[in-house]
Amino acid sequence: MKSRYDVVIVGGGMVGASLACALGDSGLSVAVLERDFPQPFDAGQPYDLRVSALSAASRNILEALGVWGGISSRRLCPYRRMKVWEADDHRAATEFRAEEIGCEALGHIVENRIIQLALIQRLKAFGNIDLICPARTELIEYAPGSSLVRLHDGREIVARLLVAADGGQSRVRAAAGIGVHQWDYDQHALVASVDTAYEQQDITWQQFTPTGPLAFLPLGGPHASLVWYERPDAVKRLMGLSDDAFLAELHATFPECLGRIERVVERGYFPLRRQHALKYVGEGVALVGDAAHMIHPLAGQGVNIGLLDAAALAETLLDARAAGERIDDLAVLQRYEDARRNHNLLMMQVMDSFYRVFTNDSLPLRVLRNVGLGIAEHAGPAKRKVIRLAMGLDGKLPRLAQR
Repeated sequence: MKSRYDVVIVGGGMVGASLACALGDSGLSVAVLERDFPQPFDAGQPYDLRVSALSAASRNILEALGVWGGISSRRLCPYRRMKVWEADDHRAATEFRAEEIGCEALGHIVENRIIQLALIQRLKAFGNIDLICPARTELIEYAPGSSLVRLHDGREIVARLLVAADGGQSRVRAAAGIGVHQWDYDQHALVASVDTAYEQQDITWQQFTPTGPLAFLPLGGPHASLVWYERPDAVKRLMGLSDDAFLAELHATFPECLGRIERVVERGYFPLRRQHALKYVGEGVALVGDAAHMIHPLAGQGVNIGLLDAAALAETLLDARAAGERIDDLAVLQRYEDARRNHNLLMMQVMDSFYRVFTNDSLPLRVLRNVGLGIAEHAGPAKRKVIRLAMGLDGKLPRLAQR
C-alpha cells in the first residue's frame, strides 16, 4: 500500500518543520518524516546544550507561521547588544546595539528543542499535513515526480516533490545524486551550558584568539551557553577533564567580563565543516538547511539561513501552484535556488574570511584587525548596515521574513 503526497519532507527539525508549516492549508498534501519526537518541555528542566541565535528575520518567519507564541510561552532570551573584540584589548572593540537601528532586540537565544516543539505543535493544526513520527527510513529511491520512501514498518510513501531536510549527511541528497563541495576546518567547537554569578544579561559577545573565538550566549536568568573554538587536540583534552578541572580552565581562559561561573551543567563538542551542495534542486527534489549547506557557526547564521531557505521554497511552491505550474518542475524549483544560493554562498565566504583573518597570529595582521575593529565602532551607516545583515534584514527577503 503506497501513500502519495504532493510534498514529502524528510526531516522534521527546525527547517523541515518550518517549511511544512508554511505549506499549511495550501491545498498541497504534505508528509513530514521525523525520526523522533523531541522531549516534552518542563520549566524546571536545565537548559539544553543545543541552542540557536535566532535573527530578526527568523523571528518574522516564525511569527508569520504562528509559531513564535509557542516559543515565547516556553523560554527564550533576547539580546540587545553584541560585542566583538580581540584578545584582552577592549579598546579595539565593536559593540552593536539594537537601538542603533530602532529595534527592540538584535535576536533571541532559544533552545533548538523548544523551536522544534513549537513547530510540531503548530503542524498538528493543519489538515493537509501528516506528521509521521517516529519514522525510520529504510530506503529512498529518487525518481522525478514519483520518488519513493520506504519506512522500517513497511510503509511506502511516494512524493511528487521530495525535500531533503535531513541534515549534512542527507540520504535524500545522496539518493538524488547531488554532490557536495566540502572541507573541514582545523577547529572544533566545545559547547558548555553553565550557571553564572551574574543575573540575566542582554549581550552576546565573541573574543577572538589565535586558536579561535571564545563566545558567550545569554540564557534566561543566571544561565549561559559558552562556545570555545579550539584545535581538535585541545578540545579532546578539555573534554577529558573532570568538571572541577574544566571549570578552572574556563576561569583561566574566558575574559573577566563573563563573571564567575558557578557550575558547568553540561558540555559537548562538534567538528566544524564547510559544505555546499553542487546544486539545490533537481527535477522533483529540493534541498534545504544543512542538506544544502553547512557554514562555520562563528556568527550563528546556520539555522537562520536554513529558515530563509524554508520560507523561499514555500513561496516558490505556493506561487507556482497559484499560477497552475507543476511544483516538481525543474524550472519552477530553479527559482528557489536562484533566490537562495548566492545569498548563502556570500554568508559562507564572509564566515570563512573571519576564520582565516582571526586565526592568523602575525603581528601586522593583528594590528590591522585591532585598527579595523576600532574604526568599525564609529563607522555610522556602514555599522548599521552590518547590524541589519546580521539580523537577516538586508537584501531580498522571502515574504514570510518581511515585517
